[in-house]
Amino acid sequence: MRTTLPPIAVIGAGFSGTMAALHLSRLMPERPVLLCEKSGAFARGLAYATGCSDHLLNVRAANMSAFPDRPDHFSRWLEGCPLDGIAWTRATPAGLFAARGLYGRYLTDLLLAALAEPGPGPRLMLENDEAVDLAPTEGGFELTLAAGRRRHVAGAILACGNLRAPRGPRSRYAVDPWDDTPLDDLRPDLPLLIVGTGLTMVDAVAALRQHGFAGPILAVSRHGLLPQVHAATASWPAPTVPDAARRSLGALLRVVREETRRAIAAGIDWRSVIDSLRGTSVELWRGLPLAEQRRFLRHVRAFWDVHRHRMAPPAAEIVARERASGRLSLMRARVVALEDRTGHARVTLRERGAEAARTVDVQRIIDASGVGRVADTDDLLLRRLMERGLIRPDALGLGLAVTEDLAVLDQRGEAHRPLWTLGPLLRGTLWECTAVPDIRGQAAELARTVAARLQGVAMAAERETV
Repeated sequence: MRTTLPPIAVIGAGFSGTMAALHLSRLMPERPVLLCEKSGAFARGLAYATGCSDHLLNVRAANMSAFPDRPDHFSRWLEGCPLDGIAWTRATPAGLFAARGLYGRYLTDLLLAALAEPGPGPRLMLENDEAVDLAPTEGGFELTLAAGRRRHVAGAILACGNLRAPRGPRSRYAVDPWDDTPLDDLRPDLPLLIVGTGLTMVDAVAALRQHGFAGPILAVSRHGLLPQVHAATASWPAPTVPDAARRSLGALLRVVREETRRAIAAGIDWRSVIDSLRGTSVELWRGLPLAEQRRFLRHVRAFWDVHRHRMAPPAAEIVARERASGRLSLMRARVVALEDRTGHARVTLRERGAEAARTVDVQRIIDASGVGRVADTDDLLLRRLMERGLIRPDALGLGLAVTEDLAVLDQRGEAHRPLWTLGPLLRGTLWECTAVPDIRGQAAELARTVAARLQGVAMAAERETV
């Protein structure tokens, strides 16, 4: 018998949305799950849609299971992978690293398996369109899609993933690192500028070289820091953090530095100490006063990111080879002026500590400066929800304000509507919420929360009709 219950909408089909939808479809077989994705590929998102075999996950394959209760699930999937898939893995002394596109294939297999599960009605429905509005109704929302169609839904989960940062340098030669921008007309004699020196820059360099671009690349950022490289690590217990240090960024950093010195003295790599903080990082972040969190974002974030989010060794080898050949240059600088000219852009850079600015002509500008903030986003759905007063940015403006069970707070600080979020939209609340090991547990727990609420509402409505 087909269900008459309205679906729950999951908006965004990257890792966060895909896993939330899969868990919900199993917990609520009587209610359909509507998984909405505006791009052409489900279960991919920006991270896993790449076709470049040198775009590697920055987490070891052994820790990339999609399920918190089955830690070897991805590793076992890799064991059954055909040869064309194995070619997209790299074995290193630090562990096995898989290409992000291969991980996207893994998530697609999970989604296809869920779609094929038998049942009296559709448990999981795919909507390949952009969700542009959610208007409150009695018993849920009216979901509006970009094509103009409307659906009544019992609730919604915002799984928008990493938001694109506001456009960087304004130039007709500026391109997004994730756009399929044609690169066939690049000249080998004119530099290409990348704004940002993090993991996105590393991916951009790998893609450019794989595409055949042999010209010079200049990468700039305020600190000029490269991500550190993964290495073999040993187990190290999480440090004991006194109560006073939990309220002071300076004191907390002193604890981490002292713990690192202890580990090194014991012959243990510093990476083990950073990794030991994964289980307590959310607690530590939430314990810091707001002023201390802001200090972290201003003064520590860049240094934390390059130590916490490390490169796979093969990616580091590409960067090292490019720098040694002189084809990749890094600079601590910021863009202070830009002028489009015929066939190129003239960019003025201010190097850190330099008295005079430097001018360079470049043929393309790739903005790899990082992810955007909810407070600044141009995402149509999020802007409309803010205009309706249904959501609000967190205190730092990074993500959305939420309750303990990830229900979204409205502008009055209430969470009475069936609206939730997970993943990168929780950055301001949890900080560590962007990697698969962070999100997979969130997705499973949130699905249980949502299922319990909607099943309770359905039972209450049934009692009223008796």
